[in-house]
Amino acid sequence: MSDDKYKQRMQRKKDHIDARIEQANIDKGIIVLLTGNGKGKSSSSLGMVCRALGYDMKIGIAKFLKGVQDTGEDAFLAKQPNVQTAFMKTGFTWDTQDKEYDTAMAIETWQKAQDYLEDESIDLVVLDELTYMISYKYLDEQMILDTLNNRPKYQHVVITGRAASQSLIDIADTVSEIKDIKHAFRADIRAQKGIDL
Repeated sequence: MSDDKYKQRMQRKKDHIDARIEQANIDKGIIVLLTGNGKGKSSSSLGMVCRALGYDMKIGIAKFLKGVQDTGEDAFLAKQPNVQTAFMKTGFTWDTQDKEYDTAMAIETWQKAQDYLEDESIDLVVLDELTYMISYKYLDEQMILDTLNNRPKYQHVVITGRAASQSLIDIADTVSEIKDIKHAFRADIRAQKGIDL
């Protein structure tokens, strides 16, 4: 491709992108849903937490399922004054094998998440692994949807977890499905600090 043709092509692309940016003029809190079987949903949500911290925003994080697992991001976020975190105390459900207890802990964690979702001073709420709470029927889906719909107008929410329900997909503004192609764990490589933990 000649230089002139390349420049013309890039100019058309720029014109198109500039027009789309101009057209996108609505300000509101958005819901981002990260689902699928691939690795990186929670990590992506924490990338958004880092972005928000860069703008001195206030963040509330509710972590379902992984509550007792020590991770590097938890150690880092514990030092951030603009971050509040609620951990579900059970850890993974296959460890407890007690549905009644897991449900009680999910409800306890959701109550803290609900506080975040009603607090106008919190700019971003992360609901990590929330999809499981719905699919396992630990939490009532309609209650979650109602709370999300009634949150402060400019508050952003990131929801993570596999097998997101159609209702969560419908309510979200942005949905990404993370595809699993290959994972080190299947090659018997243990979870690595700084990468998996």
